[in-house]
Amino acid sequence: MARKIKEYGFFSYAVNEALHLSDKEEEMITRILQNIETEYLQPIDVFSQQVILSQIETLLIYADRFYHRQFITRKHMSHDLLQWLEQLLFDYINSDRLTKLGPPTVQFVSGMPQISPNYLSDLLRSHTGQSIQQHIQEKIGEKAKEQLSTTNLTVNEIAYNPGFSYPQSFSKLFKSKTQLSPQAFRAEFRKGPTI
Repeated sequence: MARKIKEYGFFSYAVNEALHLSDKEEEMITRILQNIETEYLQPIDVFSQQVILSQIETLLIYADRFYHRQFITRKHMSHDLLQWLEQLLFDYINSDRLTKLGPPTVQFVSGMPQISPNYLSDLLRSHTGQSIQQHIQEKIGEKAKEQLSTTNLTVNEIAYNPGFSYPQSFSKLFKSKTQLSPQAFRAEFRKGPTI
């Protein structure tokens, strides 16, 4: 159970990221808590621990389900948060902060409107299938593609812009995302479409 609990990201959500339950969902949670209390107050037997643990596991599964549902049903709030994230990343990546400070960190992104990293990551993953880190890397990759296709900056200059310590790290990440090296991407782009 201790290992399984670590899989539930909602334990590190902030208070303002509380789970919103319908009346029916609240009744379900209350019944599970009552079952745990009832079992706890019974005389102990060989099944006591197993019954309590299974009820706690059921409670955690429902909480996880309701949080995932919340990301979908509270679309207005989720949409606003995702729009804010996109604007934050756009502003950061298109400013001199990227060159001076390197890529934005998960803590930077989630710390701005007092959002816990796990909540933001779970929300983003439910809408895009990506973690925050993957999303940041994708945005940096888009910026690199833009620079490769619209400037004469060398690959090394472009690599240092997003704060990579080594151009090889940039090239490796770029190739993992595009299946092309930065040089090959630039050559393909400049060659243009074939008719």
